[in-house]
Amino acid sequence: MADTADTLDRSGPQPPADVPPAGEVAVLASVQGALANDATVRVARGMSLFGEHAAGWLAIGVVGAALDRPRRREWLGSAAAVAFAHGASIGIKRVVRRRRPDHPAVRVLVGTPSRLSFPSSHATSTTAAAVLYGGLLGRRSRPVAAAGVGLMALSRLVLGVHYPTDVATGTALGAAVAGTARRVISRNPTTGG
Repeated sequence: MADTADTLDRSGPQPPADVPPAGEVAVLASVQGALANDATVRVARGMSLFGEHAAGWLAIGVVGAALDRPRRREWLGSAAAVAFAHGASIGIKRVVRRRRPDHPAVRVLVGTPSRLSFPSSHATSTTAAAVLYGGLLGRRSRPVAAAGVGLMALSRLVLGVHYPTDVATGTALGAAVAGTARRVISRNPTTGG
């Protein structure tokens, strides 16, 4: 179990320690209590780093474009849609301005680029990448892509940086952007290398 020395400082007022967690905070505390051991926190932090600013997913799109020359346009269009999904989540965060979890029962186990929580940009970009790249890689990749979305969403809860509705909304946003992008990309498929 990661100890409290590994948690990050939170600024601002917190509820008193004797206020029991309720609602989504109780879910977060329960997830962390069940799953936040040294190994899972290490994996979750690695996933967080990979998904930060959608960088890992964008890199996969560029590699796909380089390796799959006949469908380069589809790969680059998909990577652009992943970047758009990430940007959309950031825009929504700035409008909604929901603060990240801040309760003594929830340990924050990774740094974040902002204090805004809704929706999860990691869940958004991961879902967009899973839908779009999964479509390019074929049916066999889809279960792995779906598992990746679930694991990224769960990792945000394990790390204590998002509420369940943040990751659910991020997943829905990523799927919506990816679905629209797939329709646009499929209207003009690559006709040859």
